[in-house]
Amino acid sequence: MDALSDVLAAVRLCAAAFLHAEFSAPWCIAAQVDANDCRPLGSVPAHIIAYHYVVDGQLYLELAGEPPLALGAGDMVLLPRNTAHRLTSALGLPPVLVDALIQPADSSGIAHLHYGGGGAQTQVICGFLGCEGADNPLLATLPAAFKFRVGDGLAGAWVEQSFRLAAAEFAAERLGSATVLNKLAELLFIEAVRDYLTRLPAGQCGWLAGLRDPFVGKGLALLHGRPAEPWTTAALAREVGLSRSAFAERFSKLIGQPPMSYLAHWRLQLAAVRLRDGGASLGQIAYAIGYKSEAAFNRAFKREFGLPPAAWRRQHSAG
Repeated sequence: MDALSDVLAAVRLCAAAFLHAEFSAPWCIAAQVDANDCRPLGSVPAHIIAYHYVVDGQLYLELAGEPPLALGAGDMVLLPRNTAHRLTSALGLPPVLVDALIQPADSSGIAHLHYGGGGAQTQVICGFLGCEGADNPLLATLPAAFKFRVGDGLAGAWVEQSFRLAAAEFAAERLGSATVLNKLAELLFIEAVRDYLTRLPAGQCGWLAGLRDPFVGKGLALLHGRPAEPWTTAALAREVGLSRSAFAERFSKLIGQPPMSYLAHWRLQLAAVRLRDGGASLGQIAYAIGYKSEAAFNRAFKREFGLPPAAWRRQHSAG
C-alpha cells in the first residue's frame, strides 16, 4: 500500500449529510459544524471535516485571513479542520447565525433551511466527514478550505451524476438517499485530496509535498509499508539512494520533523486504530508496530495520548 492510501485508511472516514439549504439573494450566514450536527453518527467524532456541495446557483465562502472562494453548481468545498466560516451570495454582507434559521430534522433525519431576500436561488447540501484520527498527518497538512470540482476527479462524470442524483433525492427525503450520499462523500474526499496533491506548487512544504518528492515519498512509503521494522535514518537513506545527512535534511524540511520522530508518531497512531478496533492484545499491538516490549509501548502511548493504552481502549470502546 502507498503512503497516501495507508494514511487515508487510518483516517477511517464516516460521512453524514445533515442539511438541505435553499437560499435566495441577498443572503449571508455564519456557519460551523457543531456537536448537534453530529447526531446522525450517534456520537461526536474526534475530528470533523466539514463540507458543502453546491447543487445549483453560486456563492462565496469566506474565512478569516483567507481570500474568498467562489463556488458554483457542481463544486464541493471541504474544511479539513472545521474552521468557522461564512457562506454568502455576495462579498461584504453582514452574516446571521445559521442555527436560528434551521428547521429541525424530522423522522428522515434531514434538516432544512430556507433563507434570503427573494433573488437568485442557490441550493446547497451541507455535511461532514468524521474520523477518530484527530492527529493524522494528512489532515494537518491540508489547507483550511479547498474546493473540488466534482466532475474533474479521476472518477469522472459518473461520480458527479451519481452525487447530483443522491443530493436531489436527499433534498426530496427519499428513503436511503442519505446513505448513498454519505458513501459518495467519502469517495469524493479521497478524490479531492488526490486532485489537491496534483495541483501543489513547486517548493511547497508539508506532508503531501513530501509524498510527491521522489526521495521523501519513497521514505514515507517504506515507513508506512513496514512500520515494525527497526528503521534508522541511515537505513532509510540507503533505501532511497541518498546520504544520511541529505535525506534527513530533505525529510525534515518537507515534513517538518526528523524521520524517526515521524515514525514514532505514526506507530502510535496505528496503535490507536488497532486498540479501537479491539481483538489484539496490548503485547500483539506493541510488537506489530515495532516496540520490543509492552512496557515501552505503554510509556510511549501514555506520553502521546495522556492515558495508558488499556484505559484508552476502554474509553474509546464505550461508544
